Amino acid sequence: MPSQSAVSTFQFDTLAENYCAVRAISHSICAPLEAEDYVIQTMPSVSPLKWHLAHTTWFFDIFILAAFQKKYRPFHPQYDYLFNSYYITHGTPFLRSRRGWLSRPTVADIYRYRAWVDEQMMALLANAPADTLFAERIVLGIQHEQQHQELMLTDIKHVFAHNPLFPVYSPYRATLPSAPPAQLKWLTIPARVYSIGTHGKGFAYDNEKPRHKVYVHDFSIADRLITNGEYLEFMQDGGYSKPQYWLADAWQMLQEKGWQAPLYWQKDGEQWQYFTLSGLQPIDWEAPVCHVSHFEADAYARWAKARLPTEMEWEIVAPKVVRSGNFYDRGYLRPINGHPSSVQFYGDVWEWTASNYTGYPGFHPSAGAVGEYNGKFMTGQMVLRGGSCVTSHNHMRPTYRNFFYPWERWQFSGIRLAR
Repeated sequence: MPSQSAVSTFQFDTLAENYCAVRAISHSICAPLEAEDYVIQTMPSVSPLKWHLAHTTWFFDIFILAAFQKKYRPFHPQYDYLFNSYYITHGTPFLRSRRGWLSRPTVADIYRYRAWVDEQMMALLANAPADTLFAERIVLGIQHEQQHQELMLTDIKHVFAHNPLFPVYSPYRATLPSAPPAQLKWLTIPARVYSIGTHGKGFAYDNEKPRHKVYVHDFSIADRLITNGEYLEFMQDGGYSKPQYWLADAWQMLQEKGWQAPLYWQKDGEQWQYFTLSGLQPIDWEAPVCHVSHFEADAYARWAKARLPTEMEWEIVAPKVVRSGNFYDRGYLRPINGHPSSVQFYGDVWEWTASNYTGYPGFHPSAGAVGEYNGKFMTGQMVLRGGSCVTSHNHMRPTYRNFFYPWERWQFSGIRLAR
């Protein structure tokens, strides 16, 4: 097992230092866990922690070592099959829903695999080929592992929440600010043509490209997120029982699932609690509501006589510089981080938008198997923007397009209103 090693935001001059920093963070996230915690899969969307550690290693192994290393020899001939996530053009992946079936390779085996790949990567980086594609692949692998670090925290929370003992990932407990959130205010934005998408400076995924112009009508957007207390008012007003607030598919799922509150909320007598990475806690009514689906966010917006912003509206308003901290120095162990503040767009919860996830005009996926990273998922999913309390600081940017199915709730997702 790894020792605790809290690595903060990395700002290094070389690919090797960046690589080592992000790999150390994955080990640090796993430091509080026992071996038994690594193997549980509570639903198909949740992957065992052991699989995350192996898959992020597989990415460097297959897309960098196998592609650029002379006389490449795999660590284990079956790992390419077991830890391929969805790259069909590369090979046939092991079924996602059965990742929790694998007691072997062991957790110790996976750490040996990581150490072996790290050693090979260091040797390769010491004699890095003068190849732009090589550098781009390294950076993509780093960004990919950061995505999985967020999923690791999200998934272990789901795993622990399904245990009647309500295990504590960490005993961290934040000190709550004394001031309540400010009254919600509206930022008014004029109608005109805006440019959307990446500027081409720094890293961006292919789905953030190309930068293009859109005409946006005048609109207003809330200067802060909706709080738990405000969402409770929706619940107390019968929001979950009034079909006029719900889309048809949403209402049908509501009946099937029996939702009455956000994920992880539960009542103890007359008192509401929610499960956090610090265990079961009284709900902080002034913190942003979290773990709601797009269906719930949309229903709340209708109840509030508003709507969700489009992703274009969100990007127009969002600050271009991310000033929030990362999940080590901002308290990632809370269910959300901090309280609503003036025009805070990063580092609390991912914010649902009203936009379907699809390609921008002129979008082309990256060449080769890595082109499956984003493009093939552009159907039936909704865009989220910003970044949550478990997102690395240097992974957040105004053009980042996260995406999930509208019924999914286990992500750290919340609500900002528009009108």
